[in-house]
Amino acid sequence: MRWNTPLSQEHAGLLMDRLDLRPGARIADLGCGWGEFLLQAVARATPATGAGVDTDAAALDRARRLARERHLDQQVQFTEASVAGWRGTADRVLCVGAAHAFGGTRPALAALAAVVPPGGRLLFGDAYWEEVPSAGATEIFGDLLRLPQFLEECRAAGWRVIHLSTADQREWDDFESTFRAGRQEWLLAHGDDPRAAEVRDWLDTREREYAGVYRQVLGFVYLVLAH
Repeated sequence: MRWNTPLSQEHAGLLMDRLDLRPGARIADLGCGWGEFLLQAVARATPATGAGVDTDAAALDRARRLARERHLDQQVQFTEASVAGWRGTADRVLCVGAAHAFGGTRPALAALAAVVPPGGRLLFGDAYWEEVPSAGATEIFGDLLRLPQFLEECRAAGWRVIHLSTADQREWDDFESTFRAGRQEWLLAHGDDPRAAEVRDWLDTREREYAGVYRQVLGFVYLVLAH
């Protein structure tokens, strides 16, 4: 997986364009995972500096390795910590798929207003209901907003929407398939392994949920915000 979100490289390039990345910018990624978006953003705005924060130690180890491979380890620092406790500021802030770490969409939008100074930009990515969810979809993902409500929450928190785009169906299908691909390949190569039945059940359950419960119901929105 390139990153842990339904996003193509072309779409990511559009988002970085709308972020108006500038040489020398300070860029922070809160909930950075293995840092792919942050590293690409810093490379685009070199000599920018980057700070990535996440609680996943394995993902951060991968992020540091990627930074070394791209000769960005002197510009980008990764920290294992809760994003809700991060007290820095940055010219450009990324928070994609990490609103849950702040307690949800609404508290995340409020908290991030203190991280982005006037004149800065926030890339905020989060799930929403594209269609009215079934009880099964709500059971999996909880209480999400519809897109119009999402935009109202942005305005209520003092944000202006500079750019809005959503993950398309191909991005979703690729993300879901790629998320399962490693286990699929393992299962094909280890069908006689004692663990194979458990892995097969997990894969089949996820495929059924995606195709039958939340495909074309769950959406993901990317917003470039300013205040």
